[in-house]
Amino acid sequence: MGDSPYLTCLVLYIFSFQIIVTNSRTSNIWKLDVEQSQIVDGSTVSQDDSEKSKLSENDVAFNILTSTVYYGNTWTKNSYEMFCTDCHAYDQQRVASDNNEDGSQVDTSNTNTDDEYLDCGKAVNFTYYDNLVGVARRHRHPNVPEPQVALIFTKKKAYKNGVTELDINALEKRLKKAKREKPKSVQLYNQIGNFWRIKGDTRQSIECFRRALAVSPYNAEVLLNLARVLFTLQYLDDAIYLTRRSLEVQPPDRSAWQQYFTLGEIFKAYGHYQEAAIHLRHALDLRPDFEPALIALKDIENIPEATVHVYTLLIIICLQRV
Repeated sequence: MGDSPYLTCLVLYIFSFQIIVTNSRTSNIWKLDVEQSQIVDGSTVSQDDSEKSKLSENDVAFNILTSTVYYGNTWTKNSYEMFCTDCHAYDQQRVASDNNEDGSQVDTSNTNTDDEYLDCGKAVNFTYYDNLVGVARRHRHPNVPEPQVALIFTKKKAYKNGVTELDINALEKRLKKAKREKPKSVQLYNQIGNFWRIKGDTRQSIECFRRALAVSPYNAEVLLNLARVLFTLQYLDDAIYLTRRSLEVQPPDRSAWQQYFTLGEIFKAYGHYQEAAIHLRHALDLRPDFEPALIALKDIENIPEATVHVYTLLIIICLQRV
């Protein structure tokens, strides 16, 4: 027991020696920057900026974390170039900066506004419809152009081969101008979402509709447009839920022919031809000259009645087994 003080001193000596030889300057403290939705260096160690930057560059784990961004509800690993909203404008600025010999900051205040990227801003964190499978998987969807959406902007009643004439470049400029004048408009988010439907950028369109629904969760028009996107992607359950929700919140002073037409299309895709025909007839009662509804109803009526009964019988059998 007499040797215990010496043993204690030896342990303390070894522990102190380890503290001395440890270079605390190589340690990084990481923190989450909520505003930037990004992991940043939060080190408070006393060292100059060049040394801290060098240490961060040598820390592989830190580099991996700082190149990871929070997008929507998921963490995504990207390179630095992926962080820019307008990569074309970013490339121009980077080239100009590289060509600047004295290293001074380049003035980009006179950048042509036509080069700005048309989006709806940063993706919102939550909407009441994020639990839908088609919305939750928005980052995985293929790009599917919907040229028939041009009818929304042209206001034409003519419908030929699903396509109507539209100057897409003029529309983009008009939307960019509207965004500069009133950037936080639900109606603008809805229009930009439809613009990306025409272009075929499914993710961008869904993000615009999500932003609009985050502000106005019971907007019948936005709900219907999102339903149309998911219907095109064949998320039929999600599409029918959103369409019915849109029909429920549709203002009484506005016609609901689009909701009935969409329900008719969805039930037709399901194979529920009788219910599809009912909704299509409702749509034609409200909009008699809408040719797609006429075509869809004619297709259903041309299906042999026996075939319809077979489909109905199969559905009944499946439901009984479930």
